[in-house]
Amino acid sequence: MKKYIWIGLTADRSNLVYIGEVASRGIFLFVILYIFLQLWRVTYAETNAEQLGGLTLSQMIWYLGITESIVLSNPPIAQEVDHDVRTGALAVQLIRPVSYPLYRLWTALGDRIVRFSLNISVTVGLVLLFVGLIPISLTSLLLFLIALPRAFVLDFLGNFLVGLAAFWLENTSGLMLIYGRIMMILGGMLLPLDLLPNEWHPLLKALPFASILYGPARLFVNTDLAFASKLLLKQGIAISVLGLLVACVYNTAVKRIHANGR
Repeated sequence: MKKYIWIGLTADRSNLVYIGEVASRGIFLFVILYIFLQLWRVTYAETNAEQLGGLTLSQMIWYLGITESIVLSNPPIAQEVDHDVRTGALAVQLIRPVSYPLYRLWTALGDRIVRFSLNISVTVGLVLLFVGLIPISLTSLLLFLIALPRAFVLDFLGNFLVGLAAFWLENTSGLMLIYGRIMMILGGMLLPLDLLPNEWHPLLKALPFASILYGPARLFVNTDLAFASKLLLKQGIAISVLGLLVACVYNTAVKRIHANGR
């Protein structure tokens, strides 16, 4: 375990060296949040509603700031796995005394900690400037900090699966695009899932995408212990299922390397 922690710390330091590239995302984040603020201000004003989907305007902007911070902190996992497969670098990785999936996981977590920390710092500053502070309890913050790394692991597993598709597909860029768009819509990035038709809620909230974005963001802005317990359970189940799927696909893919000599 120590070597994987060291891998994560090395990824942290690598991101800090190129902090300018990471910081440039803050400019994009500012533009996105400002656009969202204007759109939702008009929406709340036109509907004469104090709450939409159970959220006030201030809570809505905080919610969107959290989801954007999570999405923009995602390192290019699928692209890197795809590159390793196509260039043969994966074969080199296999002779090293580390598990390739765990190596990629801890590298991604190291990258993401730096990226998310900077994103959330920009988000908090901007949202405080735009709509001010919302009531946030210590319990809410602690539950959010428990759910967030689990969301990162879950997102990694999804991206890693997409990257492994390079063993069978000539080009995985289409899958990467589909995964990103599904995350935007079904994950609750653009708007909370509560605003979608009620009959869709059971299915959408059961999907792993909701446990990556909607769940942690909703938990942050509106503490609900029952919701938190369900979210953590769903995350645990999703991580177990996707982890098993990743193991099966990865083992099958590695056998192709040995069979073909590459």
